Amino acid sequence: MRKSNFLKQLKPKKYLGQHFLKDSNISKKIVESLISKKLSRIIEIGPGMGILTQHLLNCNIKTSFIEIDSNSVDYLNKKFPEIKNAIIHEDFLKINLDRFKPPIGLIGNFPYNISSQILFKLIENREKINQLVGMFQFEVAKRVCAPPGSKTYGILSVLVQAFYTAEFLFSLSPNHFTPPPKVDSGIIRLTKKNINKLDCDEKLFFKIVKTSFQQRRKTLRNSLKSFNLSNNIKEDAIFEKRPETLSVDDFILLTNIIADGTIPAYRCINK
Repeated sequence: MRKSNFLKQLKPKKYLGQHFLKDSNISKKIVESLISKKLSRIIEIGPGMGILTQHLLNCNIKTSFIEIDSNSVDYLNKKFPEIKNAIIHEDFLKINLDRFKPPIGLIGNFPYNISSQILFKLIENREKINQLVGMFQFEVAKRVCAPPGSKTYGILSVLVQAFYTAEFLFSLSPNHFTPPPKVDSGIIRLTKKNINKLDCDEKLFFKIVKTSFQQRRKTLRNSLKSFNLSNNIKEDAIFEKRPETLSVDDFILLTNIIADGTIPAYRCINK
């Protein structure tokens, strides 16, 4: 009875962006979506009440559970005493992933207020993280998986897809959660491409992507004025395009043109 009373006392915290998934069948489906067989470690981010955790216990892969909320940690220790030593009471965004043997798989029902930060940490640790399966706000999930030319294609789309293959798996309505969020949710899977380093100056690549989408309705010739582009390279047709029409490879080409200050010879043939 004490355990039951404790479970009832665990309430989602608004300031942590907690919305607990209620449906065990859906949580099983999410866990089964983590399909990489190359993983040395699975990390669940924010297990909360353990709706995903219960299914991760059946995995034959070492699993760690990172939880920032002390009440949830107490809850998990009582509900799943067998994983007590695998629960890490820390902030995932501040954790150095070097402590875990790669390749790593990430999974979780991510708080909407830090979902973008989780994705940027994923990109920063791409040499360690092989796959991610996670629940995001529907619009963010769609944006991450959006193809070039779509209205939702943006900074996150390009930066994530530069290193990961993005798949939108399925969506969930608010009534699957406690408390119900104000928007739908989307579950995505990101699988590492066979690439750790882009064929360009990555720091410049990131800067160009972010700057170009700040004025997404303008052509690159106008949105990238702060780079003081020479008249010579601005003659290339790529500068007549808008950022949402460029693929990852196009942005790599754009980065190299700006870095070198010249247009590649093969693009000058038909000028």
